[in-house]
Amino acid sequence: MSDAQTIAATASDPTVAAGTSQFLSPVVLGLQALGVNGKQAHWHVRGANFIGVHEFLDTLVDHAQEWADLAAERIVALGLPIDARLSAVATKVASTGAPAGFAQSDAVIRGIVSDIDVVLADLQAAIDGLDEVDLTSQDVAIEIKAGLEKDRWFLVAHIAA
Repeated sequence: MSDAQTIAATASDPTVAAGTSQFLSPVVLGLQALGVNGKQAHWHVRGANFIGVHEFLDTLVDHAQEWADLAAERIVALGLPIDARLSAVATKVASTGAPAGFAQSDAVIRGIVSDIDVVLADLQAAIDGLDEVDLTSQDVAIEIKAGLEKDRWFLVAHIAA
């Protein structure tokens, strides 16, 4: 089988598509929620480290949206749709650590880090599960996890002793 035939077979393999969707859909929904909650936190952060946290939350939101797009496009490229409308995101993500209104930067950071940790757990499940399903999709999850862990580190550094 040629490389082109292998690629076409993978793209049309319903088992690969279903497995990828199973593991990457929660990641997409979690990242969409992180983007919304990160923007909420961006608007309401107060106190120490305000400007650094305020500005970095915009970076985090941009990253979350880019990574959600990357994971969603992988699912769609394999032939399945993904429902990442707000109603689907709300169903998947019942609560958030991000404060609803004004909050001190340390509380905002703790809340957003809590939200990041939920997505990181979904990413680890995807990495583990995709090992036997589709290595290309696993690479997507690994790439996102590496970036999200870096963003988490940047936030935690504001409150680390």
